[in-house]
Amino acid sequence: MRWLFPLEKRVLPAKRWISILLRTLHLVGITGLAGAYLYEQPESAWLPFLWLTVISGCLMALIEIYTDGIWLVQLRGTAIGVKLLLLSTILWWFHEPNAIIYFIVIIISGIVSHAPGKVRYYSVWHRRVITEPLKLEPGEIKNCGG
Repeated sequence: MRWLFPLEKRVLPAKRWISILLRTLHLVGITGLAGAYLYEQPESAWLPFLWLTVISGCLMALIEIYTDGIWLVQLRGTAIGVKLLLLSTILWWFHEPNAIIYFIVIIISGIVSHAPGKVRYYSVWHRRVITEPLKLEPGEIKNCGG
């Protein structure tokens, strides 16, 4: 598990600017997806925005996981999983994009991304804020940079 939870955070040069660029592209994609969820536009109108959203979102998640896998157990990473589960309802529950699901996902995004650190870094798995070293194996401690 050390590959997922390294003893020290990995450094990615220009991570901040890469994250800003990817987040901006992600917002453009989400905006374009509104055509599917809110205005019943044909697939050809919103499909490129879907791909932009998916690719930018995956890259943002991969950067966080590469830097430190602890992101996965913090609320900020867990919320991504919940949002993906909600958005996937189009595949197994609804037969077309659902505006209510779209708004719930946007609300989750807004709350989690602007919440204080004690909320974003809370782990539903550990039932506490996780920023301090995380035990990996008996006697092994990881520096979370917290």
